[in-house]
Amino acid sequence: MALVGIVVAELHVPGARSLKDKRRVVKSLVERVHQRHRVSIAETDHHDLHQRSQLCIAAVGQSDQDIEQRMEALRDNFDLHDAFVTDWNLEVVEVL
Repeated sequence: MALVGIVVAELHVPGARSLKDKRRVVKSLVERVHQRHRVSIAETDHHDLHQRSQLCIAAVGQSDQDIEQRMEALRDNFDLHDAFVTDWNLEVVEVL
């Protein structure tokens, strides 16, 4: 049995004055999170808004606790950049 943790995160990018500014911040954040934490991550909504973004993140783990710890460590990386988490929803799903 494997467990998959899925996070839907809403971000605020206060310094973005254009879509280009937002893309720069979000792309950098996505690449860093993917490389450091080895998770799947993609921007999934709010593509046309300058200061708002939605990211979906998925990670596989052996226990709920393992996934929750990984996702919380990952969340700490978001606020270190030019984006701030405004909403964070974690769901753990059992996969056969």
